[in-house]
Amino acid sequence: MSATTLSPPIARLPRAAPRWWADLGGLAAGTSLLIVTALWVSDGGVQALSTGFPLASGQLTGLWSADLLLLQVLLMARIPIVERAFGQDRLARWHRWVGFSSFWLMVAHIVLITIGYGSLARFVPTLWDLTANYPGMLLAVAGSALLVLVVATSLRAARRKLRYESWHLLHLYAYLGVGLALPHQLWTGQDFLGSVAATVYWWTLWAVSAGAILAYRIGLPAWRNWRHRLVVSHVAPEGPGLTSVYLSGRALERLPVRAGQFFQWRFLDGPGWSRSHPYSLSATPHGGLLRITVKDLGDGSARVAGLRPGTRVLVEGPYGKLTSETYAGGPVTMLACGIGVTPLLSLLGELPYGPGQATLIYRARSEAEIAFRHELEWFAARRGVRVVYLLGRRAQRESWLPARYADHADAAALTEIAPQVARSDVYICGPEEWAEAARAAARQAGAPAARVHTELFSW
Repeated sequence: MSATTLSPPIARLPRAAPRWWADLGGLAAGTSLLIVTALWVSDGGVQALSTGFPLASGQLTGLWSADLLLLQVLLMARIPIVERAFGQDRLARWHRWVGFSSFWLMVAHIVLITIGYGSLARFVPTLWDLTANYPGMLLAVAGSALLVLVVATSLRAARRKLRYESWHLLHLYAYLGVGLALPHQLWTGQDFLGSVAATVYWWTLWAVSAGAILAYRIGLPAWRNWRHRLVVSHVAPEGPGLTSVYLSGRALERLPVRAGQFFQWRFLDGPGWSRSHPYSLSATPHGGLLRITVKDLGDGSARVAGLRPGTRVLVEGPYGKLTSETYAGGPVTMLACGIGVTPLLSLLGELPYGPGQATLIYRARSEAEIAFRHELEWFAARRGVRVVYLLGRRAQRESWLPARYADHADAAALTEIAPQVARSDVYICGPEEWAEAARAAARQAGAPAARVHTELFSW
């Protein structure tokens, strides 16, 4: 299929989230912690510090931990307006920060409460007594153990050793861990039910969090899968270890997806179908077909090459903010590394740039690893896109440049390749460290932060 048949845009596109949503979301998160603290103070928390510091401070750290834990659930809920307001990169950073903060506050809560009910010298017997004899505590311990598992597997060193599908499955245990903590909080945590205001606040927060998960992680994907009935149309090899999958379905013109976004994909082709994989669209979406392109990374992605026409497909999404929503015209500079070229290729078909206004810098290890050369040549010939290939092994320093250009300063090299970068909308997609180096180079070259758009090709 040529680039000409993939370029018509989809008829209905989702609206961009208002800019003030991002500010409102951050304000709401900070306000929630202030409310929790105010409720603790109104319940005599400050006075309790003077009579029993470990117990009182343990109560406060437990409240903060619970609040951040529910905030983390909301960050994981895939609420569309939140996704479009903040973007995956920012949400991922916040999710990680909030998760680790909540975890360590939970540890402080356990330690301080145990000392408060006993003493440091009798820590273990007191902890056992609390666990065995207080209502809901056994469930809370099980929930805490699951959260420890999630946090341990979220460390960078652990993530590098796990397959994506294994990490994703383990990460889902966070929901069970949160759910197991609820009885403990309601049965033994008087701070949750000590006043009408506290009861209303905590039940509302729990209801909103649970409702968001049911609506956006279960309900909305189920509705879209029933409505669009995606199936594999055909597959096509694109190069060594690269396979494109073309998908058809019902009423695809009503699927609210933009070029540059991704879905979580499940192919119902046999054992292992329940494990989802994040793949970006590699062609501009239109009413007839969708296309993704998958690199064989040894994590279950190899099976994509053997998919048969007619195979049913389940999706969650679309996700991601690497779109044309904020593009107002003018120069475009794109930086792609490896399979990260796929969302940028789809953007090339949707962005309304003029001839000679777009530059795509494509980083690959060798000529053999360049994907979609014919389509890139089509964009160069028909729409005036300037394509620059940077080949070779990686530099032995944090840089977006290959080793043979390692003596060049990152920002200076970018300006030399794309002189218009300071006036451009800059789109970057690739592995995390490479994308961060490319983003830093674009900012140093004069591109405003609001016009530098990234999507990390990582988890």
